[in-house]
Amino acid sequence: MLSEENLKKIEALKPRFQTTQALTLPVLWMIQQQHGWISSEAMQYVAQLLNVPVSHVYGVVTFYTMYNQKPVGKYHLQVCTNVSCMLNGGGELRDHVCKRLGVKLGETTSDNRFTVTEVECLGSCGTAPMMQVNDDYFENLSLEQVDELLEKLN
Repeated sequence: MLSEENLKKIEALKPRFQTTQALTLPVLWMIQQQHGWISSEAMQYVAQLLNVPVSHVYGVVTFYTMYNQKPVGKYHLQVCTNVSCMLNGGGELRDHVCKRLGVKLGETTSDNRFTVTEVECLGSCGTAPMMQVNDDYFENLSLEQVDELLEKLN
């Protein structure tokens, strides 16, 4: 399931940690980078690879919103709606993105280009409202800036 290159990276990381359980986050990240999401089969693979219970891996995957539990579009739009973002228009931003793309939260556009999800906090409260597109942050967003961004991505 993981490439030889990633398996070598894991072996290189092992001496840095007292237990293999501590490798759960980086190994899941490698799985997601390689496959785009984390399937139940991938969770079982990670559990076996790290010799930890599947329930531990499942708990990590379902706790952190950074892990995709189903396939996502080419552009994964994660709109923060925690306190700072919500107070600065995060809810309006979320609704605008969904309406503009014609999807509900958690859905992917029919052309598989965009998936929109709502996330709890992306740790960028000082630049709210914000949205993450794949691995990049877009901060201090207005609805007009979101429209421009979506045009560029389309």
